[in-house]
Amino acid sequence: MTHQTKASGARRRHGRVLVIDDEPALGRALQQVLSGESEVIVTTDASAALVRLLAGEWYDVVLCDVMMPDMDGIEFHRRLSASLPEEADRIVFITGGVFTAHAAAFFDHASNLVLQKPLDLEGIRALIARRVLGDATTGRSTG
Repeated sequence: MTHQTKASGARRRHGRVLVIDDEPALGRALQQVLSGESEVIVTTDASAALVRLLAGEWYDVVLCDVMMPDMDGIEFHRRLSASLPEEADRIVFITGGVFTAHAAAFFDHASNLVLQKPLDLEGIRALIARRVLGDATTGRSTG
């Protein structure tokens, strides 16, 4: 039996990111850019993403588009909140900036972050790093 010791300052674990966006090109781009430091799962279907989360998959960050066909980001958040409110807190919404009255009312009360497209990739990397670090040190997600 061999024992391995971790040196002080050992590399942090990879993050886990779920991207939900009806624009496949954006999902592929985020996957390519973030894959060096995170495992990135991409789907264009919010219903499929909901099934994954309800089945127990866990992510440091869920990047979710606001305006999508079939199930928009707000409905996705509502359904996830009903079963797993702590996971709904991990959602970071991404938007092109066009809000319906319904979406504007939701964001007046939601505590989730909202990022505008085009996305600041370094900002997203920093956000993921903070959430990974927060989980590693406290068991909870941060920022």
